[in-house]
Amino acid sequence: MQTTIADPAQTTAYKRRWFTLVVLSTSLLIIGLDNTILNVAIPTLQREFNASATSLQWMVDSYILVFAGLLLTMGALGDRFGRKRALQVGLVIFGLSSLFATYADSSAQLIAARALMGIGGALIMPSTLSIITNVFPREERGKAIGIWAAVAGLGIGIGPVTGGLLLENFWWGSVFFINIPIVLIALIAGLVLVPESRDPNPVSLDIPGAILSIAAVTTLVYFIIEAPTHGWTNLSIISGLAGGAILVAIFIVWELRTDHPMLNLAFFKNLRFSAGAGAISIGFFALFGMIFGMTQYLQFVQGFTPLEAGLRMIPIAFGMAIGAGLSHRLVGRLGTNRVVAAGLFGLTALFVSISFWQTDTSYWVIGTTFFLLAFSMGNVMAPSTDAVMGAVPEANAGIASAMNDVTRQVAGAFGVAVIGSVINTVFNSRMQDVVASLPPEAAHAASDSVGAAARVASMLPAEIAAPLVASAKTGFTDALGVAVLVSAAIAIIGSILVLRFMPARHLEPTADIETPNQANPHHQ
Repeated sequence: MQTTIADPAQTTAYKRRWFTLVVLSTSLLIIGLDNTILNVAIPTLQREFNASATSLQWMVDSYILVFAGLLLTMGALGDRFGRKRALQVGLVIFGLSSLFATYADSSAQLIAARALMGIGGALIMPSTLSIITNVFPREERGKAIGIWAAVAGLGIGIGPVTGGLLLENFWWGSVFFINIPIVLIALIAGLVLVPESRDPNPVSLDIPGAILSIAAVTTLVYFIIEAPTHGWTNLSIISGLAGGAILVAIFIVWELRTDHPMLNLAFFKNLRFSAGAGAISIGFFALFGMIFGMTQYLQFVQGFTPLEAGLRMIPIAFGMAIGAGLSHRLVGRLGTNRVVAAGLFGLTALFVSISFWQTDTSYWVIGTTFFLLAFSMGNVMAPSTDAVMGAVPEANAGIASAMNDVTRQVAGAFGVAVIGSVINTVFNSRMQDVVASLPPEAAHAASDSVGAAARVASMLPAEIAAPLVASAKTGFTDALGVAVLVSAAIAIIGSILVLRFMPARHLEPTADIETPNQANPHHQ
């Protein structure tokens, strides 16, 4: 990366910085949008492809896993060949794979298309944040990152309603086709308004580190997703999780020993960096898992159509945008640690409140909770991102950007996997007595997910179907209540740790990070 702009007031890149931010935010919009638009389509896709609960989770996780696994590698490629170029190539890949997803005719094809979209996303997201660091001075960067985070949150929030509108008026493939016009706008505007930057002295890529990181994340999440089907005590599940943990350990050892690590572990010595990355991880674990569960709760339990469910999730968009947008001012008054800790504590309290929901909980309660959850999340995401980016020298902004993105995406993948697995496990246990009188095949399907139970019930006589549907709704609500308590426990621990260890203000990057052996030359 170009480290600093010698006279930024006189450069074209600096003069256009706010227009550049608009383009970068538009590019980022499709990432946030795509993360949640699919969740509203899950019930439709389940009916369209007769998909199992595991297949539904992989429609979400195949994208996130590839995205997270490739982020550091794609960040290094952007440093070598140019961040603007990486952004443009990523947009093209994202657009073409969205077209593939639009016309997929099986669960397997859709999962494959989503994985290809992850490659494009891995090129797009780190490029946007590192370019922001390149064109904005330190005194404006917090505000710019707040806007960047607000747009990311807006995409996450408007995804459900956009998906609902499309599903109400068009075919299911339209939830992917919507990406294409956004990609075209970002591509054309980016050619003019986004400046190029690259590492003038690139070094070889950490290929073993890339392979190890992809293998470790994929292994862990795969076996977490499969655990409800086979049982958490199943030997293959235990072996798989142990294998994933071993791969993580090998990755850490390799990164400590190699001369050119993909992930410079020395950055974690800076408490703002490590606490910021941890807070982002906790927030996105909770957010992705919650949205995955809530879209099913609104449609299968409360009986809303995809459009009605999407409209009822609009408060998430407003809460995220307002929370992230105001966080910069709150940080100036209270300090990063207090704002982030308060945001995590807010998530904790709200998750606990969700555990008391019933099948007929009023939307006023649901909508208010959505807004407050997103507002709390905005006050976690923007200040934490700024903490991560400000904790390293500007020459290392690329690795800080990639690390920021890796934490949120890996945590999001684990959120969907863990929360989804808890929901499936509890739901399955609640349904065992209810489905005992059904034929084995129907019983297995009805205990797999609340959507499958509704589908089985539609083929049964009314006197059998009605109790089955009622039990499925109650079972899913109970399962959701248990799952959110898992998120609450993690969030409160994070809140305490952030308040205790995160410095309130920006500090100068430590000498440890700036030494040649520890600075990551991929991201200079």
